[in-house]
Amino acid sequence: HMQSGQPICYTSADSVFQIAAHEDSFGLERLLDLCRKVAPRLHAMKVGRVIARPFVGTPEQGFTRTANRRDFAIALPAPVLTNWVQEAGQRVHAIGKIGDIFTMSGIDSLKKGRDVQLFQHLTAAIDQAEEGSLTFANFVEFDSLYGHRRDIAGYARALEWFDAELGKLLPRLHPGDMLLLTADHGNDPSWPGTDHTREQVPVLVAGRGTGCIGQRAFVDVAASVAAHLNVPAQGPGRSFL
Repeated sequence: HMQSGQPICYTSADSVFQIAAHEDSFGLERLLDLCRKVAPRLHAMKVGRVIARPFVGTPEQGFTRTANRRDFAIALPAPVLTNWVQEAGQRVHAIGKIGDIFTMSGIDSLKKGRDVQLFQHLTAAIDQAEEGSLTFANFVEFDSLYGHRRDIAGYARALEWFDAELGKLLPRLHPGDMLLLTADHGNDPSWPGTDHTREQVPVLVAGRGTGCIGQRAFVDVAASVAAHLNVPAQGPGRSFL
């Protein structure tokens, strides 16, 4: 790649097309421009996202992905939770990859960075966000740095870090706040291969009482957040609140 100047193109079990390139020898802006230009062609083929995967390093010292990843996603087929909240006159704050996944649709502000920085942005949002607003955060490094790479020790350290930070965050919730934690898929670092894994993921809620909600779908999560914010849900989900 570095000798030829040709990008590295690959896919996975997801509906994505990924292009990796060295930030120095290929150029970050050149990579982003390439992904931006090829995305409409792939979206027409119903490929959900074109992902720019920039990295740095040398053959002697190894290579490392940078935090400059960008996702160029297909347009949403219908309004989603972010749109529902915004259409109701309430603000939506995105933290992490959320802006790319939802093509900035229904999003008022965006904060990016590594997971440590994203947690700082989430803490600030809890302290500063407007009454009735939605803050939507995505922590990608569990997936990209540890799950796919089957790094059990790294995954464990990340969980311990997140658990400790969450313990500091929960007391900052205001009366009437709801904090909901879930994931879009599993990625067991002890499983063979490098793909996402298929175990069910938890849905954990703080600030709205306790009790078992049973097995739920993602559309139910969206409907529940909408119900908490007193926003009309436009999808098929059923609130568990």
